[in-house]
Amino acid sequence: MGDEPLAIAIDSTPEPGPRRVHCRLCGRPLTGADSRRTGLGPTCDAKLHPPAPDIRTRRHEVEQDTLPGLDDEQ
Repeated sequence: MGDEPLAIAIDSTPEPGPRRVHCRLCGRPLTGADSRRTGLGPTCDAKLHPPAPDIRTRRHEVEQDTLPGLDDEQ
């Protein structure tokens, strides 16, 4: 065991710069600050957290009687 070479050199220093962060779902490297913070890329985040439905598209006009006192007659 004493004659075996080490797998890494003891005097080697880690690479300078930011640590690489990978997506927790697909494993791709993350580059954006928000993606690095959450640990998910934009595509994987959209899969896990789909956007809420837009309720404005569900609205529609309904015919209503005019309110008393707001007649167009003057």
